[in-house]
Formats: sequence, C-alpha cells, structure tokens
Amino acid sequence: MIPDWLSIVAIAALVVALCSACAILFDILRGHKQHMWIMNVVWPITALWSGPLGFWAYARFGRSSTSQHPTNSPQKPFWQVVAVAATHCGAGCTLGDIVAEWVHFAYPFAIAGDAIFGAWTIDFVLAFLFGIAFQYFTIVPMRHLAFREGLIQALKADCLSLTAWQVGMYGWMAIMRFAVFGTGIPATSPVFWFLMQVGMAAGFLTSYPVNWWLVRAGVKEKMCCSPIPGPGCIRNYAVMIALRTAYNTISAVL
Repeated sequence: MIPDWLSIVAIAALVVALCSACAILFDILRGHKQHMWIMNVVWPITALWSGPLGFWAYARFGRSSTSQHPTNSPQKPFWQVVAVAATHCGAGCTLGDIVAEWVHFAYPFAIAGDAIFGAWTIDFVLAFLFGIAFQYFTIVPMRHLAFREGLIQALKADCLSLTAWQVGMYGWMAIMRFAVFGTGIPATSPVFWFLMQVGMAAGFLTSYPVNWWLVRAGVKEKMCCSPIPGPGCIRNYAVMIALRTAYNTISAVL
C-alpha cells in the first residue's frame, strides 16, 4: 500500500523536474545552444530526474558551453568535467529506461518468475543502445573518426560507465521492490517514476568514479570544446547534419 503523502511528494517532484527540464529547453531554444549539439538533448533529459539540481548544474557550468560563450573560455574544473561526462552517459540511460518501462508495461514478461527482471532486461538493452548512441555523436566529431572506429571508441568510452549507472539504479529499485514495498509498483503510478528519479541519482553516484577514471585516462572525451570537422568522417557528419537539421526545424516551429 502506497501512503498518500508519498504520492503527493512524487507528483510534486515530477512536476518540478518537468518544469526544470522545460526551463532548460526554453533557454536552449532561445539561442543558448551547446557547442556539442548532443548536449542540447542531454541537459533537459538530465533535469527530468535531477530537477532543480540539474537546472543549477546547467546554469552553473552547462551554459558556459553554449554558442554565447567563446570556445577559448577557461577550462572547467575537473569535477565539473566528470559530472558532465556522467550526466551525458546518464541521459542515454534515462531515455532508455523511460522507453523500456513503457514497452514492458505494454508487453509484460517475467524472468525467473518476476516481472521486474524482465523490465530490467529491456532497461539495460535500451539504456545501452541510447547511451552508446549519445557517446558516438560526441566522440566522432571530437576525434574525427569513421563510422566503425567511432562505434568501437564509443563502446570503450561508455560500456563501463553505463553499466555502473544501471547498477546504481537497479540497486535502489531492488531495495524499494524487495525490502520496502515487497511488491512491484506499476509504471502508471507517479510513485514509480519518483523512485526512478532517485534511482537515476543513485546511478549518477555509482557512475561518477568510473567516469572520473575514464576521463582521467583519456578513454572518454572532455566535453568542453567545440568540435572541428575532420576529413575522415564525412558519412558521420551527413548523419549528424540531418539530425541537427531536424532539431533546428523543431526549434523553429516551437
């Protein structure tokens, strides 16, 4: 049985997070677009689980990477670089988890006799695919890579990070499912998505040390500069130009 106070808290948290995401998106559409275009997607998605904290992070050090600021501006502190890397990874996980939970709600199945393990399986697959895609569109323009090499480097950069994020999220949701409530909460309940917000925060914490190591070792890029096209990635840029054109078209309509 879900207490009424928790439902109220959940609804409030979801509304505040949605408002935070909309505020970031509105600011981006007003002209404060990121040098790295994929971050125009990452920041609003990050606010969906982090709410005002995500908005603060965007205002504090995300907005300094927009087209309104010079690319030769002072480098971010390393902890901020790592935080951006973690949220970049987490945005793919968040998007994948949202899609996966609704897919599993529409087509439920169980593994080992429990539906939650079926949902987690889809969660991981889609989170992994979205996460690698996000990393691909970051690492390719920064390193000027062809398709195959870009995909390999994206896998190297985000495989451990994505896994660490999902471990944190799964751990939190397992505690809620088996230790606190003792039963599953449907995806139609605001409480479920509120718990997922907290789970994403747990994923951020578990992936942060991994991202620290990956960035420090040079496996993962520091997303703090504007990419310059290179000669070895014409096909990749054709795809990115198409996506950016679609993004700009939607921005103009809105």
